[in-house]
Amino acid sequence: MVLAKEASVASGATTRPRHVAVIMDGNGRWATERGWPRLVGHRRGAERVKQIVRACPDMGVDWLTIYAFSTENWKRSTEEVLGLMKIFRRYIEREAVGLAGEGVRMRFIGGRERLDPKLQGLMAAIEARTAGNTRLNLTVAINYGGRDEILRATNRLAQKIAQGEISSATENDLSDCMDTAGHPDPDLVIRTSGETRTSNFLPWQAAYAEYEFTPTLWPDFTPDHLAAILDRFGMRDRRFGGV
Repeated sequence: MVLAKEASVASGATTRPRHVAVIMDGNGRWATERGWPRLVGHRRGAERVKQIVRACPDMGVDWLTIYAFSTENWKRSTEEVLGLMKIFRRYIEREAVGLAGEGVRMRFIGGRERLDPKLQGLMAAIEARTAGNTRLNLTVAINYGGRDEILRATNRLAQKIAQGEISSATENDLSDCMDTAGHPDPDLVIRTSGETRTSNFLPWQAAYAEYEFTPTLWPDFTPDHLAAILDRFGMRDRRFGGV
């Protein structure tokens, strides 16, 4: 982490984002460029997640939300989708348990009903096991789509109104019905691989987030890349609609 420390000192940045969200893009492309199957890139990307998660607390990041699998990713080949689900299961079974011992709290957002029951069970178990951890809040978006989340939240809100729990809905009432209820909104959203789309990721929550698009493919995205982005974030003037 020498480069990360040097970058921080050189920039003079003092403001750090409390909550960073990442669209981890470029795994498949990374593998294809090397003549390897796309799943090799996804496995390498999972290894990169582990490194970034461990680096975040020392960089002042309290919340990390990662986009692992979108509602649109079901359109990919059966082989790739099944391979990704296997990687998710392996990550929770092998790596997440270790991260839990390091004080990481894990949570998942997205619709779970379409996921394999075994995977759903593993997700629920690790959420329960890490519920008391406070060093880092790690949220994994799996089978997640922002529009889908808003629709599901709206339905929950409508039920509350119909049951008389709410008379006149506010923005906070809708936020409380989101998958991310109780989470702070992201301060910074990073997308790797050079694409400049938000891809249906946290559209409600990221309304006032800063965005950073980097050409680096996710398997090549190191803690030093993250440190440099955090330093640039510290130099931004966030006015939230003010002057």
